[in-house]
Amino acid sequence: MEQRKKEQEEHMRKKAETLQKLKDTKEKLAKLETEHKDSADLTALKKVLQDLEEEEKKINELEKEMEKKERLTPWNIDTIGQDGFTKTVINKKPPRKNDDSDLSDEEKEKRMKQFVKEHEKELKSFGMLKRYDDSKKFLQEHSYLVCENTANYLVIWCINLEMEEKHNLMEHVAHQCICMQYILELSKQLDIDPRACVGSFFSRIQNAEVEYKNSFDDELNAFKDRIRKRAAEKVADAIREAEEEERKARLGPGGLDPVEVFQSLPESLQKCFETQDIPLLQRTIEAMPEEEATYHMKRCVDSGLWVPDAKAKEKEKEKEKEKEKEKEKEKREQQNDEGKTPDPE
Repeated sequence: MEQRKKEQEEHMRKKAETLQKLKDTKEKLAKLETEHKDSADLTALKKVLQDLEEEEKKINELEKEMEKKERLTPWNIDTIGQDGFTKTVINKKPPRKNDDSDLSDEEKEKRMKQFVKEHEKELKSFGMLKRYDDSKKFLQEHSYLVCENTANYLVIWCINLEMEEKHNLMEHVAHQCICMQYILELSKQLDIDPRACVGSFFSRIQNAEVEYKNSFDDELNAFKDRIRKRAAEKVADAIREAEEEERKARLGPGGLDPVEVFQSLPESLQKCFETQDIPLLQRTIEAMPEEEATYHMKRCVDSGLWVPDAKAKEKEKEKEKEKEKEKEKEKREQQNDEGKTPDPE
C-alpha cells in the first residue's frame, strides 16, 4: 500500500516536471520562429521538443496503466481502510460462515428450498429496494440474507421476470443481485464473514470514483445481458417441449404424426381427407399405381388419418363395453351372495 503511494507521488512529480519543460520549450521555439532565426538553437529546440512530446506520451500511457491497476486492485485490509470505506471490525477478522462447498447438489438444493420457504418475503423486499442506504440498513437488520442463497434466488427471480416480459422490474432486481454478489466477492477476498462486508461495500459504492462506478455498471449490464439470453433460451425450450408434447399426443397407432403425413400426401389425396369424401378417396386410390397407393394408405393408417373398417371397430368397442358391464354385474351378484347369512338346517 505504502509502495503504491510512493509510485503515484513519483509519477505525478515526473509528469509535472515534463509538462513544465514542454511548456518552456514551446515558448522558446515560438519566439525563435517569430524572429525568423534559422539557427542551430532552433534545430536543437525542435529536437528537445520532440523528445519531450515522446516523454509526455509515455507518461500518459503509464498513467492509464496505473489507473487500470488501481481499479482492478482487489480489496484487502489496506484498501478497505481508505476513504470511501467505513471503519469495520477488521482488527479481529470475523471467521467466514460455514459454506456449502462440501454439500452435494441435492443437499444444496434442499437447503435452498428451505431458505426460500422461510425468507421469501424478506428476499423480495430486498430485491425491490432502490436506495443504497435502504439496502445497507435492510441487510444489517436481516444479516441472515447476506449469503449465496440470496444471490441465487435473485438470479432465478430475474430470469422469471424476463420470461414474463417484466423487463424494467428485472433490471431493478438485477442491480440488487450484483450488489449482493459484490459483497460475497469481497468476503472471499478478505476471507471474512460476508456480514462484516455490508457496510464497507455500500460506503465504497456510494463514494466510488468514476472508474469504479463504471466497472460496477459494466458488470451489471453484462449480467442483464446474460439474464436476457438465458430467459430467451428457457422460453424457446418451453415452446419446443410444448410442441413435442402436442406432436406426441397426435401420433397415430403406428407412431406417425398425422399432420406430417397429411403434408406429405399428393394434393389429390389431401383433397379427399379435407372434404372427408370416401367415394372420392376410393376412386383416387384406384387411379394410383398400386405400390404408391399402398405406401400412402399405410402411412395414413399408421398416423390415424384413416381408420379401416371404422364402423366395424365401433361395433367391436360397443361389444367390449357390454362385456365389461356383464362382468361388473356378475361380480356384484357374487359379492351379494357371499354376504347372505346361510339358512339354519
